[in-house]
Amino acid sequence: MAFYEVYAHPALIRYKTSVCTKATLFLLVMLCLTYIPPLLVAYRSQGFWIKRGTYEEQPVVRFQYQTLLVAATSTAGDYVAWSTYPYFNNMLGSNLQIPAVSVREEDLNQDGKMDLLVLQLQLPLKPEQQVFGVQLLLTFNYQLFRMSTVVMQSMAYLQYSSPVPGAKLFVSGDLRLQQRTPLPHRGLYNAYNVSVIDGTSPFASAYDLDSIVRSYQKRNLTTVLSCPMPVWTVGQAAGSPFELNAEIRYPVELISYRPGFWETIKFAWIQYVSVLLIFIWVFERVQRFVFQNHVLTTIPVGPVGKAHLS
Repeated sequence: MAFYEVYAHPALIRYKTSVCTKATLFLLVMLCLTYIPPLLVAYRSQGFWIKRGTYEEQPVVRFQYQTLLVAATSTAGDYVAWSTYPYFNNMLGSNLQIPAVSVREEDLNQDGKMDLLVLQLQLPLKPEQQVFGVQLLLTFNYQLFRMSTVVMQSMAYLQYSSPVPGAKLFVSGDLRLQQRTPLPHRGLYNAYNVSVIDGTSPFASAYDLDSIVRSYQKRNLTTVLSCPMPVWTVGQAAGSPFELNAEIRYPVELISYRPGFWETIKFAWIQYVSVLLIFIWVFERVQRFVFQNHVLTTIPVGPVGKAHLS
């Protein structure tokens, strides 16, 4: 007569002992070896605590229509300048030259965020004047919202010079974010929500480009104009204006931030458990061998409640 299996279930056997026995000491040693070494392994593998995280976000950038322009008209130090700051313009005297400026911002992908600034500037010149170099400073309102809310005033600084006088300068670049320290993971970060140039100051030192750039570079969060290939066009006709055309894009940025408590714990837990499972598998089999083979004195209790000394 053939037999076949109709049902199966594991039989649970408990191994009991008193407190002060070798079996109890063995169990404590096994628990320590199972749960403590994985913690040390995960910690020493340089990946236990996540100290910095990154995410991508396109900033909300708006041009503030604040500009400062200085153009060198000779190699001997002569220049003409103009700005949107009345106090600075009053200091220029005969060096003031007011250009024709056209500015527009474009939302290319229609997502509600501006993607591009197009600036066209025509600087009128006297017949004897020629442009050998240009310094241009533009200010922006820069905001981030995905993690912490960042609100700051930033700038783009452009400088180009040539030994040959030019008729036109064309630049096409990105307004890139630079971080020296990670941002917080939440909250309002507005430490730099102050004007890059103090346009209310009547003192010349407030408009000195050296001082402006030096103070700006002390910040932990700045924007810079990345323009690898400016185009300098020579051959200017006498008395014709100097043209400066700029296209500045606002790209998606990779933002660095300090993770919060729960994100840190979640990452650490994953590292710990991934190592812990291996140690549990190994030491579970060690304990099974020791107790099933009666290496230590215990009282096995079977599924029917009967016990015998072993």
